[in-house]
Amino acid sequence: MAESEQDPPKDASSEDENTVSEDLEELTEKVTEHFDPKGMMTPRSSTELPTDPENAVESERIPISEELMNNSVGGNESPAKASNRDDQQKETVFEDVDSISAERHLPPPTPDHETYSAEYREITQHNEIGDQKEDQFEQVKPEFQGPAPTPTNDQLQSSPENLLEMERAMVSQKSGQLTKDDLGLVNVRKDGQGLLDSAPPRLVSDIFCQDETIHQDVCLCAVAVGADNPMGKCPPDTSLVDTAICDTVFEEHSYMKQNSLNLVWSFGINQNTPVHALHIDNRRLILYASSHTAVMNNFSITRQHHFQGHSSPISCIAVCGNRRWVATADQSQESLVIVWDTFSGIPVQTLFDCHPEGGVGALAISHDAKYLATVGTGAVQTFIAFNPEDNTELLSNNKTEIVFYSWKGNQVDFASPVLTDKTFNKIVGLYSQSVFHLVPSQVLTATSAGNLVIWATEVTTQLQLDAVKQYKKRPFKLVNLQNDSITVVTVTDRYIVTCDVKGCIRFYDEELCLLNWYSNLNLGPIRSISFSSQPAPKANEKTAYPSECTINAQQFVVRNFVVATFDATVAHVTGDGCKLEMLLQEHSGALHAIACHPSQSLICMGSYCGLLKVWDYEKKKPVCSRLFGTGNYIQCMTYNKAGSLLGVGLTDGCVHILDALSLNDEHSEPFQYAKDAITDIAFSHDSSYLATVDSKTTVTVFNFLKGSWMYLGRQNAHFKPIKSLMFGMYLDSDQPRLLSLGEDRVLVEYDLANSTGDDLRILSSDRIEQSALPTCMAWYPPITKESFIIMANSQYKLKLYNATTRMCRKTVLSPIYGSPLRKIEILPFSNSNEPKFGYLAYITDNKVGLQTLPLDGNPHKSCAFICHGSMVSNVACSYDGCYIFTAGGDDCTVHMWKVDLKAHEAATALGGKDLIPFYGLLEGGRDGELFREMENYFYYSQLRYQRISTMETREVSPQIPLQEIPFMMRALAFYPTEKEIEDMLNEVKFSKYVDTGKYVTDIDLGEFIKLYINHRPAFGISASEMQHTFDVLGYENDNGEKAIGLGELLQLLQTRGECLSEEEIAESLSTLLGLNPEGGSSEFDAFDAKEASKLLNQQLPQEITSELFTYDILGFPCNLSASPCADMMPMPAAPLTEMQKEKWSQSQKTF
Repeated sequence: MAESEQDPPKDASSEDENTVSEDLEELTEKVTEHFDPKGMMTPRSSTELPTDPENAVESERIPISEELMNNSVGGNESPAKASNRDDQQKETVFEDVDSISAERHLPPPTPDHETYSAEYREITQHNEIGDQKEDQFEQVKPEFQGPAPTPTNDQLQSSPENLLEMERAMVSQKSGQLTKDDLGLVNVRKDGQGLLDSAPPRLVSDIFCQDETIHQDVCLCAVAVGADNPMGKCPPDTSLVDTAICDTVFEEHSYMKQNSLNLVWSFGINQNTPVHALHIDNRRLILYASSHTAVMNNFSITRQHHFQGHSSPISCIAVCGNRRWVATADQSQESLVIVWDTFSGIPVQTLFDCHPEGGVGALAISHDAKYLATVGTGAVQTFIAFNPEDNTELLSNNKTEIVFYSWKGNQVDFASPVLTDKTFNKIVGLYSQSVFHLVPSQVLTATSAGNLVIWATEVTTQLQLDAVKQYKKRPFKLVNLQNDSITVVTVTDRYIVTCDVKGCIRFYDEELCLLNWYSNLNLGPIRSISFSSQPAPKANEKTAYPSECTINAQQFVVRNFVVATFDATVAHVTGDGCKLEMLLQEHSGALHAIACHPSQSLICMGSYCGLLKVWDYEKKKPVCSRLFGTGNYIQCMTYNKAGSLLGVGLTDGCVHILDALSLNDEHSEPFQYAKDAITDIAFSHDSSYLATVDSKTTVTVFNFLKGSWMYLGRQNAHFKPIKSLMFGMYLDSDQPRLLSLGEDRVLVEYDLANSTGDDLRILSSDRIEQSALPTCMAWYPPITKESFIIMANSQYKLKLYNATTRMCRKTVLSPIYGSPLRKIEILPFSNSNEPKFGYLAYITDNKVGLQTLPLDGNPHKSCAFICHGSMVSNVACSYDGCYIFTAGGDDCTVHMWKVDLKAHEAATALGGKDLIPFYGLLEGGRDGELFREMENYFYYSQLRYQRISTMETREVSPQIPLQEIPFMMRALAFYPTEKEIEDMLNEVKFSKYVDTGKYVTDIDLGEFIKLYINHRPAFGISASEMQHTFDVLGYENDNGEKAIGLGELLQLLQTRGECLSEEEIAESLSTLLGLNPEGGSSEFDAFDAKEASKLLNQQLPQEITSELFTYDILGFPCNLSASPCADMMPMPAAPLTEMQKEKWSQSQKTF
């Protein structure tokens, strides 16, 4: 261990550094003067000694609205440097957690209480206090006798820190209550008597972890476990936070949730967030982040509790000293900071929009849980921490800079000392983390060069200035501890702890002398280390602590701790006996591949780190795993129907067929016929075929013949990426059939029976969409007599296609939760012989949902929940339909959701029956203008069908013929294409054909409303879609605008897509421009196309730009709203007379 004793050069403007020393008795007298006989502080003059920082905070509390505090930097800093410091300071936000008590009538959080070390207890032991835990509560003093006894001069040196300890001796005269002073010192008050405990916060006994006594952290009551009469009863209106104990959150009732989908288990961990040990009574209880959820995992009882409140990935987790209060933060434009009670699992405070520029990048909570500090992602600083001895001191650092803060009231002072390689003539390295030293006024910073930077306070000749300018620090020493990069530095008990990139943990004393180290843990680069809140047992003949690396070789007494690495491994180390237990070994790469076993409670996960792992999700235990070589990224996988084989596709094009139990290869060598990633893989129902899809739109099929797998052939049947691949069976046989669906809107079926070696043939190819992009497909469950294929598209529609004829038989509005459906899975059925209902699981960009079948468009039959903070990439269902699993992709996590069908049906019933849910989808509802127009058009259609000029008696009917459906739709401003009209007519016509053998020829108003709601565009046609069309078909003119020539535009309208005749084009354009005084042709009169063509040639330019076509011809409003529905209704291009306006309005509803 090399240590540099050379001091850095001092700035010429810096103040002289002098050591302040004072006799302990004199300092004690000065402190005693600030207390009145009742134990309360008296007002201080400007020259008085610095009082306890938290007491100062109580009198000058910072309101939450003043969370951003600025102050200029003193000294000889340049203006540019000062500006940088100011920007960094602006990113630091201080929040007063005591506002919880004011806003929600809850008491403030409790400070930390850790048990004395053996050495410190001998120094600071009170006169009449015994070793029993009960004495801390039962022994009382008759009255306040002044400050607590202090150590002698030869035991503890006089320092401002000792003054702070003496000032903590404040006792209230209230009786009969368990109370704490501002620093969280526990006192039992009986009949005016009180017990004072003035140990430093790091060494105060942690009564929360004691077996015999449970201390309610809100200070309302303390209950003796097993006692008949509690010490104090909580009022009947006390919240769960008041009455909760450490086991409350894991009680059975805490899992009674009433959602359709409930998160019950999380696999995986956010590697970039720390893992915290919440050990209580030697239980293995840890806290970590899994995507957007904070997980409290109790390994002793194999149970998790999830803190759900964030919608984006959690970026920071911080815990207070006693581990009860936890703060979490995320990174998003609408970032949240949430404070949780780990005893009850309840969020007690939520802070909104802390850093709208991109979320929270670093978070710290004070030792006593009274204050929060956050740093935004836009800031330079990436780490922040409070001084556990003084809440008014903070530090933050990034890789090259460290900033020290000191705040009081609404004023924040900060400084950023400069340290370069020239300061000590040594390589400093990049900063990783910083921590306040055990030695007062010193700070330690670890670097990538294996160094430890010691920052010391610039000492002045006046004690007052020394206290005020604690943030004025300079680099004092640069100590080289090792050659490897140090990733973590922290302090526990009397040790300084460092962790490095090779998984080594080292313990030093205050003088940085090495005491012990752990180098044989076989861990990767360490991300965080967290020590138990339970104190370590004292060393004796029965303990098996390792020996210190000192001459005395005493037992190295250390608390149990938890270590987390950057490769998603979490290990628990027991100090007594040096026992290592791996708690978590999760995926460290993007996780896209998941598959559920078809008959057992097993789920297999594969990720880009090459790890393939099988879990028993009922027992929450791993079954087996396999690690592929470096660079073998697992992209997809699937089980065969029997559950004996597992097909795995890699990103390099390799296909492995594995035994499902041992994960060994069934084939000697993996198949590799593709050069690109395998994006989908599927087995046939009889396991005779295996099909894969690569990213170059190619389908590859393997056949099982003569006891081995053989290559059958490849086919490039799509010209755009394939979105879905699935096997099925023919209706008249059990032969497998293979289908693929691509973004080219084509459904392809392959002829497996007639395909031979290296010749995969196509049986059929059908275009199924006009403009929408298919996103996924699945086999519709057997709840109907027909066999259907269900497909989802990019226009928020779900469609049913006949499996044989490919006819679209039904179209409904799909669930709308931020994005179209990305993948769908049918939940397996129960043992019912003829099921009438089914359920469909689906995922969107970041949500998982449940949909009731059969489909009818009722929005209340679907629900969705945020399942991952970023993009969800895959979904799978358990064999019994009780669980749904979602894979988060880049967040390396999988979440397990329990399906509650009773809760889902109850939520559906609340939406109403029959047409009530659909009335809510109409503008204005049942009493709105749109519904009244439907009724009027409905009866007018009967008049039109029976001919208006007829003299015969009219028949009023509640139904209209199917031929009137297109006219009704256009009258309601929905202009479907001919293909869409055909789909609507077929949907109604064949709706009862299977049951009755007859076609449906009429439709009533209720069925028409459903048809209109399900077929109309979910968000209308937006101006951006029109702009995209011109981007594809047009050219850029001299003004930089996208344009199409008039002749070319007319030719496209007559030759591409659903072609229009010349008369239809002339009539439509003249009507849109308001050139036709009659508003277009009537039902019986012929339209004069020649006159309209002349008018068009005079009015339309030879070059049509996208803006001209969108706003002037089609009449889209120029002031577009953010909602895509706002520009759905076209408006006339030019001002019209009142008569023209009326005719134009009628033309929009022409029959």
